[in-house]
Amino acid sequence: MLADALNSTPDGFAEALTLVDGLDDALVQGLARIDEDRATVLESFAAAFGGSPLADRIADTIGKIIAGTVTDEHLVVLAGARAALLGAAHDALRVSLDAALGRSRAAWSDSPVVSDNGHLLAGGRSWLRELAIAGWRGVDHELAGGAAQAVQSLLAAPGTRRLAVLLDGFAAELKATAPVATLPRIPVRRWADLWTRALLLSQDGYPHFEATPIDGRLVLLGVDLHEHPTVFQAQAHGLLETPDGTVRLVRTSVAAAKVDTISGPSAWRMLSAFPIFRGVVAEHRTVEVSGMGLTPAGDLIWDESRAAAGEPADPFAAARVRLGSATALPAAPLDRHPGALAEPVLLEGYGHAENAFDLGGGVSVALDLDRLPAAGPLTPALVGSSTACLGLLRWDGRWLLQPLAVQAVVRKKPVAAHTGDWALGPTEAKAAKAEAAAGTAVDVLRERAGRLLRK
Repeated sequence: MLADALNSTPDGFAEALTLVDGLDDALVQGLARIDEDRATVLESFAAAFGGSPLADRIADTIGKIIAGTVTDEHLVVLAGARAALLGAAHDALRVSLDAALGRSRAAWSDSPVVSDNGHLLAGGRSWLRELAIAGWRGVDHELAGGAAQAVQSLLAAPGTRRLAVLLDGFAAELKATAPVATLPRIPVRRWADLWTRALLLSQDGYPHFEATPIDGRLVLLGVDLHEHPTVFQAQAHGLLETPDGTVRLVRTSVAAAKVDTISGPSAWRMLSAFPIFRGVVAEHRTVEVSGMGLTPAGDLIWDESRAAAGEPADPFAAARVRLGSATALPAAPLDRHPGALAEPVLLEGYGHAENAFDLGGGVSVALDLDRLPAAGPLTPALVGSSTACLGLLRWDGRWLLQPLAVQAVVRKKPVAAHTGDWALGPTEAKAAKAEAAAGTAVDVLRERAGRLLRK
């Protein structure tokens, strides 16, 4: 079953992505420059929704855009239609994978909270409209910098900070590459994804989903580390066992700002505000959670005051016993995108091919070794000699496995290595020496920052 899921794509999947590509190409040149060929592609995009509740609105929107009229209402219809296509593609991949893994998944159920921030959202929509009209090729430094005022206004209200951070990061990417017309290659899909997400979040009355307090025992399976020049995040995937006997697949994250000179193992020092998190990750302990918030999409909102370190727990043993029967939670509406898939799996009994695991029967799964973090002990060589692997199945044009932990035999001795093993500092001598030197820089930067704040 897993072999079938890894070797094939669902019916209609390629056609859906082709339609999305056509819309994305129109955003490259701008909606003010729709030529005959692009008009035909957009009409095909509209035709794909024939018979759906969106059919009339999309057809009317496409017709008016081709005629030269671009309004905020037209743009949100385009963004919604694009998100619907990618959401359907995401769902098809996930259903296929769930069936192959024998994984049950809860249905989406929520009680959305609608906030009234319309006066703050208008500035963001205005900038996104200008981008769509000009197209990526038309972005210069002035247009890229046009989001600054909207970002400042959105940051002032807690309910709109998510959108503010998204717009700020998007604008920074555009500004760093401006004038975009000179770029030999444009990240078409990425920028269209960011534009779509931002436009939908900037709509009046967009629902927000509240976290529900929950008690239970969290058993961590692995940690996905994200390192950016200015931020470091550790996202742990695990099994949440609640008093009623339910076992859910959840994830929880902590993050901290940093400077680009701090990288590798020393980046863990930036998470000093989360000693319990770092401790349970490094020592492979369970976490007793009390009243910690859980979103409908399975995000456990980490709160050190509601967490307590528990007993040691082997992630591989936990995965062998509980992962197969755990209930997965659905994706949030805006996260229904093939690129957002990250499904925890345990693989054993495989052979080794070049940058891949051979599952037998002519089936292999490629390894996403570029995601191996410098802040942990996992290396391509260790993965290449492994006998068991806990990882995340991701989609990037094909299924890829991102290793989070491996069991291997090194010098005739069994070893286990996890991405979070160095959360309290490197355990390998060479890495520890390098981290100690880098740690001095962290302490110096903190002292300088403290002095500036005291002035």
